[in-house]
Amino acid sequence: MKSIRETQYFHEAIHEINYAFGTYFLFDGFVVAEINEDEICTWETHGKKIVEDLTHLYDNNGKDFVYITHRIHTYSLKPADWLKFIENGYKLKGYGIVTYTQLGFLNAILEKLFINTQFKRFKSLDNAISWAKMLSKDKLMVS
Repeated sequence: MKSIRETQYFHEAIHEINYAFGTYFLFDGFVVAEINEDEICTWETHGKKIVEDLTHLYDNNGKDFVYITHRIHTYSLKPADWLKFIENGYKLKGYGIVTYTQLGFLNAILEKLFINTQFKRFKSLDNAISWAKMLSKDKLMVS
């Protein structure tokens, strides 16, 4: 499990945002998030700030945007906070989770219950990025 910085994709990133809780790599039509070890992510402490920043940078509410969380570290999040994301008028074209453990896979299943967009779990960053590129280029897909 290596950071996106150690892959061929890092050179395709158009911007990198470093927060105290993790790093976000921005690409054309999608973002890859790497949250730091032992973080506890909630809407109030993490989600709202990220969404506001990405909405501003991409100049939309997320409807044409794919979000990949690259879970190379162990951290916690409050899945029900996805409801706050939706209640605030934000959308995603797709949401992908790259996880390398059985527990991460089970957590992804739980998270899927709160997301109302195309959702996919991956065992490799390569597959997740290929999926995100396909979705971000497919303007006929319904959000």
